[in-house]
Amino acid sequence: MVMEGKPQAPHVLIFPLPFQGHINSMLKLAELLSLAGITITFLNTPHSHHQLTHHSDVLSRFSRFPTFRFCTITDGLSPDHPRTIEFFAQIIASFDTVTKPIFKHWLISGHFGPDLTCVVLDAFFKNLIDAEDAEIKQPIFGFRTVSGCSVWAYLRVPHLIEDGQLPIRGEEDMDRMITNIPAMENLLRCRDLPGFCRVTDTNDSVLQFVVKQTQQSYQFHALILNSFEDLEGPILSNIRTLCPNLYAIGPLHALLKTKLSHETESMNNLWQVDQSCLAWLDNQPPGSVIYVSFGSITVMGNRGLMEFWHGLVKSGRNFLWVIRPDLVKGGEIEIPAELEEGTKQRGYIVGWAPQEKVLSHEAVGGFLTHSGWNSTLESIVAGKPMVCWPYTADQQVNSRFVSNVWKLGVDMKDLCDRESVATMVNDVMVNRKEEFMRSASEMAELAGRSVSPGGSSYADFDRLVNEIRLLSQ
Repeated sequence: MVMEGKPQAPHVLIFPLPFQGHINSMLKLAELLSLAGITITFLNTPHSHHQLTHHSDVLSRFSRFPTFRFCTITDGLSPDHPRTIEFFAQIIASFDTVTKPIFKHWLISGHFGPDLTCVVLDAFFKNLIDAEDAEIKQPIFGFRTVSGCSVWAYLRVPHLIEDGQLPIRGEEDMDRMITNIPAMENLLRCRDLPGFCRVTDTNDSVLQFVVKQTQQSYQFHALILNSFEDLEGPILSNIRTLCPNLYAIGPLHALLKTKLSHETESMNNLWQVDQSCLAWLDNQPPGSVIYVSFGSITVMGNRGLMEFWHGLVKSGRNFLWVIRPDLVKGGEIEIPAELEEGTKQRGYIVGWAPQEKVLSHEAVGGFLTHSGWNSTLESIVAGKPMVCWPYTADQQVNSRFVSNVWKLGVDMKDLCDRESVATMVNDVMVNRKEEFMRSASEMAELAGRSVSPGGSSYADFDRLVNEIRLLSQ
């Protein structure tokens, strides 16, 4: 019941794509909006919700907001479906046929309550809302959880196809420069385009889906990005020519710390976190450890794992390595004796790490990363240089910007041999350490300013909250 004279709090529905990187950043947005006094319903699949509540403190953390609630909707997949990025096309097809009609019915029927102000939808889910759905009255905000530079590259893919710059014509074509993406002139090679562009047929169903979803960004009431002006200003300006109502409110994890006024790590994990690595780091010299994590969806073969392992041992650097239970395809791993000995001397391996705490630890001097956007921003905020080994999607673009635009590290894209691993780890940790640390420190300071009072992201977030409040009146 609403008391007379007291305005009703806005109510926002948030619905992420069911992968850890998307859930993680959209939960941070949910927490920020909750702190601003906005009622939140967070919609997830039962599978993702089970993993999230099993491996993180999310229920206790959000219990302090009396009006916050979790809700689930089926993804239409069997309980034993692997739900990995390799089955992306299946996952999206199931959402389209099974989840979409349920979601639409729930919105129209008031399932989430009669007071729903607006929806913040993962922009990869634009297909869940048809442009002609006049029955859906709530404004739909799109949240792109990837980088602005990758969004802009995706938006330009139709032009690349029209110009004959796509498809890529094989390995011999990978270093060909892409020439007609504004603000990226003489920067991107074919190998730096988003991972979904690596097809020989531009009618590929996944490529066409991604392009269509990105183009439908124009149809959102507003677009939200986890980025900041000092990092991607020229790119954001170009995106605004197509999506004028854009909110750049990142890095979200840093903005959340500002709003909470104390250091915290939101443990939005779908994997069991091993905190023991922090004690190991406490016993390492400052700046001596290369932290290695390929994120939540990367998979590799046993040969690739062995090349990375040999390279890390060969580098002579101390290393903390996250090897997820499902990182390697093909069963048991046989570890040669020399790698066991090298790891015993200088390494530490965990199944999953508290990444924000690890990156901010003084013992860590660099990050060997898959270049996922959350990981990239967390490294930027911590002021740690990167060795980039991108796996898919936006990561190919991110790694190019890290190395060639922001000068925050090196790009090991499409290489997987022990010599390259050892060389590039030492470039970041020893040979070019001062150069990269200088750039990393400067960018970390800019990131901190952006989420502080008076900063661009701080102001954009306040503007977002004000718009949501106006919509509820």
